[in-house]
Amino acid sequence: MKNILITGAGGYIGSVATSLLLEKGYAVVAVDNFSTGYKTPLDKLKETYGELLKIYEVDLKGFFSHVFKENNIDLVLHYAASCSVNESMEKPEKYFSNNTCGTQRLLHTMLDHNVKNIVFSSTCAVYGEAEYVPIDEKHPTRPANPYGASKLMSENIIRWYGKLKGLNYVILRYFNVCGATDDGTIGDSKKPSPHLMQNAVRGALGVEAFNLTCGKFDTPDGTPIRDYVNVVDLNVAHILALEYLMSGGKSETINLGTGDGNSVMEIVQKVKDITGKDIPVAQGQVRAGEYAKMIASIEKAQSILKWKPTHSMKDSVQTLVDWYKKHPEGWEK
Repeated sequence: MKNILITGAGGYIGSVATSLLLEKGYAVVAVDNFSTGYKTPLDKLKETYGELLKIYEVDLKGFFSHVFKENNIDLVLHYAASCSVNESMEKPEKYFSNNTCGTQRLLHTMLDHNVKNIVFSSTCAVYGEAEYVPIDEKHPTRPANPYGASKLMSENIIRWYGKLKGLNYVILRYFNVCGATDDGTIGDSKKPSPHLMQNAVRGALGVEAFNLTCGKFDTPDGTPIRDYVNVVDLNVAHILALEYLMSGGKSETINLGTGDGNSVMEIVQKVKDITGKDIPVAQGQVRAGEYAKMIASIEKAQSILKWKPTHSMKDSVQTLVDWYKKHPEGWEK
């Protein structure tokens, strides 16, 4: 049995990862400071899986060496991060501290305990404004916001440790994440979420008013175009990446998306169509640090990880509807 340490395990993506790994029979060591993540989904999983799941409340900027001493860790899935583009423009120090410094401290602790396999949660924000689409992994990296910059710095630290210290890694650059687990039991609890589809569904269900936060761009309907990948598909790719590393695969950097794009208004219309609800749309404060069009090339993920997304846009919207109907305010702290 392999022991997988997950940072940010109480977050939206991390809690789905924890569930999927436990389902596959892995033992999970869940780490979170619960500043934005939630302990409730982990406690529920603990009730089902017992000793297969251990939960630690620690901060990556603090002391957590005991987690490695108490557990025989085989690989780390590193999700923990601050992840709002707009907030990063207002509080850059938070992003360089939480994301870059936290990653550095994690890597140092891993190597101190001879743990040399990591799957890192990165972002398409490392690319900045697209020079061409679909964007492959050779696209220039010119982040347009501190969030993307903090992740690119973390990537570079990981690569240096790969060259100098024998660290084995897969860096996964996400495009836009959406959806909930297939049974609608684990979803996004952030209020508001930084994710468009989540907020549109909340608006359709009357949970919270929906506001557009995008400016005008040179696209067919004037709103940004993004590549929306389902959270379960995303985490399946992480599991394939960890299995790839543990079978001796070489270090890689890989995009995760669908290879297709939708504008903001197209997503809003899809939510309307699937829910049968009108969504009053108001113009909110425009987010800083955004760009016009981001669509992933996923050929490398298909080639190396043998991965491709299996969930449709309808699946993602429907699972979010199921999630928010059960948990309109998300998990309780």
